[in-house]
Amino acid sequence: MGKHHKDTLHAGENEKGSHVSNAPADENTPAVLVLADGKVFRGRGFGATGTTLGEAVFTTAMTGYQETLTDPSYHRQIIVATPPQIGNTGWNDEDSESHDGRIWAAGYVIRDLSRAPSNWRSRRTLVDEMVEQGLIGIRQVDTRAIVRHIRDHGAVAAGIFSGEDAARPVDELVEIVRAQPSMAGANLSEEVTAGETYVIEPEGEAKATVVAYDLGIKANTPRELAKRGARVVVVPANTPYPEIKKEHAPDGVFISNGPGDPATADAMVQVAKNAMDDGMPLFGICFGNQILGRALGLSTYKMRFGHRGINVPVKDHVTGTFYITAQNHGFALEGEPGKSFDTPWGPAKITHTCLNDDTVEGVALESGMAFSVQYHPESAAGPHDAHNLFDDFMALMDRAGSNNQEGQN
Repeated sequence: MGKHHKDTLHAGENEKGSHVSNAPADENTPAVLVLADGKVFRGRGFGATGTTLGEAVFTTAMTGYQETLTDPSYHRQIIVATPPQIGNTGWNDEDSESHDGRIWAAGYVIRDLSRAPSNWRSRRTLVDEMVEQGLIGIRQVDTRAIVRHIRDHGAVAAGIFSGEDAARPVDELVEIVRAQPSMAGANLSEEVTAGETYVIEPEGEAKATVVAYDLGIKANTPRELAKRGARVVVVPANTPYPEIKKEHAPDGVFISNGPGDPATADAMVQVAKNAMDDGMPLFGICFGNQILGRALGLSTYKMRFGHRGINVPVKDHVTGTFYITAQNHGFALEGEPGKSFDTPWGPAKITHTCLNDDTVEGVALESGMAFSVQYHPESAAGPHDAHNLFDDFMALMDRAGSNNQEGQN
């Protein structure tokens, strides 16, 4: 089984009422999904048993459930899967997106569970890993109805109660769900960030040093930079900019994806401001996009049900290009498509927006020294459309380095 066993409480262990039993669910284990608005869905448990709390969200991704469950951006979220069957590729030792293989999702809601995995890389079943890591799930529920409810009413606090907990009175369960902390105002990046600095060495000749701020970074992100010759120094969230400049002398700074409310990320906003003051090339994705946007003077808000999937269409207003992107975010920047605005570092622009709802999907300084997107270019799991952003960042660092050398001469 997996090597990354969790403590007694699953991801979201600080939420009142969450606990995990040592007994795995069997074919007949009762389970119930309870939403804070009183909606109840009864089914069967799978994985671990007990109680888990979080925000109920849905993802439209048809593949990549291992990457989804291990994405730190899903911390404190109960994921509703839209595919009709889950578990058919099992669980392998390569595709987890957390640095240590940990499952970060708070719970898993599916329609049908595959009876047996069928994939040449599979090492164990999804259920094996869920039991090992204490992830509570519910199956045999109408996930289409749940998704429609979330789309109509917005992402909502929820709880999965599996085993003996499922027999408790519904009114009591609803009160437990409602008592959990809200996602609005939640500072979660400090809960998922790496405890210490680590380095991903470049493939081949080292062309640049990148300091990557881990706010819940996915494992494939530093790998994509390393493929292009970057030595990636991954540092904990909120590490002061003067410290990383003195200790690592980076050629560029990267700010990662992660969970939580960007309105709480004041320390990281200051890092972005310090980097721009210093003329340091800066690239952010997802949570990093919201941090750069805040540093440039934009405000943020909590979305109705967020964007979660691997098929979200985005328009680049600078080039006119359309991308199909992988996304996972419940907060966004305020702004209008293509709008330019003034900042202390020169003019900036809303560079990208979602074609579904005009949500801001990217911002940049018009000088090119800082840019960010709301989606995931590392394509794990998802499309490869946005891989060029890593190339753009490498090219930016190369140009900035050349300009610095000319200035010194």
